[in-house]
Amino acid sequence: MALCHTLAEFTEEPGRITRLFLTPPVRDVHALLRERMEQMGMSVNVDAAGNLRGVWTPVGSTARRLLIGSHIDTVPNAGAFDGVLGVALALECVELARTLQVPFAVEVLAFSEEEGVRFGVPFLGSRAVAGRFDSALLACRDSEGATAESALRAFGLDPAQIPAAAASEEAIGFLEFHIEQGPVLEAENLSVAVVDGIAGQSRLTFEFAGQANHAGTTPMALRRDALTAAAEWIAAVEAHAKDVRGLVATVGAIAVEPNAGNVVPGLARLSLDVRHADDAVRHTAVSGLTAQAKAIAARRSLTVTSAVSLDQPAVALDAHLSALLCRAVEDCGMPGKRMYSGAGHDAMILAARMPAAMLFLRSPGGISHNPAEAVDVEDVAAALPAARAFLQCLAEDNHLQG
Repeated sequence: MALCHTLAEFTEEPGRITRLFLTPPVRDVHALLRERMEQMGMSVNVDAAGNLRGVWTPVGSTARRLLIGSHIDTVPNAGAFDGVLGVALALECVELARTLQVPFAVEVLAFSEEEGVRFGVPFLGSRAVAGRFDSALLACRDSEGATAESALRAFGLDPAQIPAAAASEEAIGFLEFHIEQGPVLEAENLSVAVVDGIAGQSRLTFEFAGQANHAGTTPMALRRDALTAAAEWIAAVEAHAKDVRGLVATVGAIAVEPNAGNVVPGLARLSLDVRHADDAVRHTAVSGLTAQAKAIAARRSLTVTSAVSLDQPAVALDAHLSALLCRAVEDCGMPGKRMYSGAGHDAMILAARMPAAMLFLRSPGGISHNPAEAVDVEDVAAALPAARAFLQCLAEDNHLQG
């Protein structure tokens, strides 16, 4: 936890934790973590996607390797534990592995980019490690007009070497520790839970187009108000999500034109984020909400268009690795709580290449992506013996070791 608070001081904005992909504070995080890793006898490098990677190898070389990690980038004005706690716990796992004398190496990964804030695309770091980095992503631009390719080169990296960042086929699997970022564990008074899978996501942009006009001279019955249409649809989104078990749907961003107090809005552009553990339910919801938007626009003599920016399928994490993790939790005297994650994580990307598992830690107040984000010391203390028991289970497991 002290390490997390120290890393929180490396920020682009004084007084706020903001650390985007390959910005100067990332160098400071790398420098501190590299020093710690090297003091622990780990070999350290930064791959071509900007991921910091440290490897501890037991006496007598081994090709088999367990990957553990999370991300070090943040959203703007973030908390101190999202992502970073998983990296800090990964370093502790190296010490545990050394004590246990496990027969496999441990690689700690501090992923360069998970949030997708700077270039609008998430998981750039873990995509590279999973061998799924699309070179077209190098053309993405940030708010200053810089491309991802230029950002990598400015950081001293060679984008042409990104394919070499892919994890070895000898990897045993991937483990990620992460705060829950939700209220479930607190509501059930539990320290940790094993994550069975990660919900699928749809992200879209909707644009209602009407007619901008004078607010004083345009009668109510003759208006083509894009904002009131959008407002009606936002309420419909909320109502639909409440009616479908497990569905969450959010309109989190809206832009209005001309955005003047004495002008009837002629254009309203909105985001839509829809998530569910079942992809069929999610797709049905998106189709239904799109149809509702069209119906509302037609009734109000407007037009509406939509565009999909993300269609991320739900991901089931590895059943065997998750069972070992659940057994480890129970061996430490805690309930073997299993749950789905509504948020996306690096584990869902690595799961396409190797067995992957996740352990959630309780989020006090269910708050994340917020300076009030926290974690309780007793929950971190509970995660450590569970990690030790998991490493022991893994060391004895013929299914993964053979």
